[in-house]
Amino acid sequence: MTITRRRLSRLGLSLRPRTPNQLHAWLRLALDVDCPRAPIAEGSDAPFDYLAHAFFESSTPRDALVWANRGGGKTYLGAVATALDLAFKPGVEVRILAGSLEQAARMHQHLRELMARPVLAPAVDGRPTERRVRLLNGSTCRTLAQSHASVRGVRVQKLRCDEVELFDPALWDAAQLTTRSKRCGETLVRGAVEALSTMHRPHGLMAKLVDESRDHPGARRLFRWGVVDTLARCEPERPCGPCDLAPECAGRAKAARGFLPIEDALALKRRAGADAWASEMLCERPSRADAVYPEFDRAAHVISADPPADAGGRWLAGMDFGFRAPTVILFAHAADDGALRIVDEISRREVVLDEHARSILESPWPAPVWVGVDPAGRQRSEQTGLSAATALRRAGLAVRDRRLPVAEGIALVRARLAPATGGPRLFVHARCRTLIESLEAYRYPADRPESAEPVKDGADHAADALRYLVVNLDRPHTVRAARYA
Repeated sequence: MTITRRRLSRLGLSLRPRTPNQLHAWLRLALDVDCPRAPIAEGSDAPFDYLAHAFFESSTPRDALVWANRGGGKTYLGAVATALDLAFKPGVEVRILAGSLEQAARMHQHLRELMARPVLAPAVDGRPTERRVRLLNGSTCRTLAQSHASVRGVRVQKLRCDEVELFDPALWDAAQLTTRSKRCGETLVRGAVEALSTMHRPHGLMAKLVDESRDHPGARRLFRWGVVDTLARCEPERPCGPCDLAPECAGRAKAARGFLPIEDALALKRRAGADAWASEMLCERPSRADAVYPEFDRAAHVISADPPADAGGRWLAGMDFGFRAPTVILFAHAADDGALRIVDEISRREVVLDEHARSILESPWPAPVWVGVDPAGRQRSEQTGLSAATALRRAGLAVRDRRLPVAEGIALVRARLAPATGGPRLFVHARCRTLIESLEAYRYPADRPESAEPVKDGADHAADALRYLVVNLDRPHTVRAARYA
């Protein structure tokens, strides 16, 4: 069956697309949506691949994750997918949940505009509201507030989550229990959760979902595209050599069918920094704009070899106290040449201090010359009358607890990661996964760029243990002699 504009105007929604080619033609003729079908960047997906997956219920797995750039059309395409569901799957129930009600309203507004097109308008039941669209065939779409009360109790066929990076993780977990399958006309619509977002934070919710999708492709289908995959056709007369997009495009935009004009893409790249361009526009990696340790690079700082058994230097440890939050212990070797190598880690919750002391003393590593700890460990416990530092000393460990402002301690760690001269003087063994991920995720609050205090969201524990170790190594206590008059 070939879809033509004349045939479409005569048959309307009874002309149901049966193949991806027919779907693409229907979108172009009915909604004036000409979605790119072929990616430009190597390893990317085409935006149309997501629409085809969302529409054809035979595509598996049904859950989907869209990782796309800012301005990459993901919110609009989510609305297009919703319009297709409502029009061709009678009685289907769709809900839109976004990182904010404002973001959900954007997708809903796109949906309302699509439903006003001549092909779809006759199918709408009444006047769409700011939160709801209903069709005469019984299909409905509503927007949900970003709250547990709004999400819990929902039982629908499709939940589309926009800008999932901004979701509270507990709310995302609750959203996974909102779907159920239902026969909608001739189609069995299986319950599905779709997430669409850029990726901002290292080891944030979106990064976690991307990793899960890659590790377990049978659970959630991952679609990824960047700014170059949405480029409009580049004029044949434009030379590729001097073009700022040449590294990403490599001349492939000469045959592109996207929606973003080349001049707009060039303007975006000229305004953006390298980090923002790579993370938010090319979708290559999370942004590190707010990172406490932007210098940390796995390629430069992560090692796989242990110090030799006859190595000189000193064995040390760093420790961040916790109970409900994890206590983190880092084991390190400080070489005679000034290099510091973190060779192992322990991260445990709800373990008493005496057991942590035994873990240090009974570890396979040489006993540390001293353990660098939080100066707050000097405070006495109301129950035991002992401070954490005193308890460690009674267990036979030497303790250093140099007091230094957080910003100065961070500066000392950064100086080891990227010295002004020479190579790095701080390395982390690959087995220390908690510390590695913490150094990547440790960040300043994005909404308070003037703040010198990092966010305490879990990454701080291992990062603090490292800071106490470095502070006590590079800024040891000094003893001053003075005369009294």
